[in-house]
Amino acid sequence: MTNEPSTPRNPFADIAPALGDYTDNVLFGDVWKRPQLSPRDRSLVTVSCLVALYRINELPFHLKRALENGVTRDELAEAITHLAFYAGWPPASTAVQIARRVFEELDA
Repeated sequence: MTNEPSTPRNPFADIAPALGDYTDNVLFGDVWKRPQLSPRDRSLVTVSCLVALYRINELPFHLKRALENGVTRDELAEAITHLAFYAGWPPASTAVQIARRVFEELDA
């Protein structure tokens, strides 16, 4: 388990440097390090929110981060399946497609 993701966090920092700074220092430097939830639990909550809100741009990064933080592929698939009944079938089916691509990239 690692506290640092494998991909750059703020690819938008060249356009919005303050947003990049907030991402690095507040979101990942403070919020993600608070002890009340483990990084694993934060990842599961984050992935669930991203699926439910159909945030497909951020989902690949956070699926990878969830795996780095100890969430298994089976647990991610189960969370997506569970969310189909609460967030809707379209967000869940899209999340499955994104998860498939992420898993394939990691296996390559």
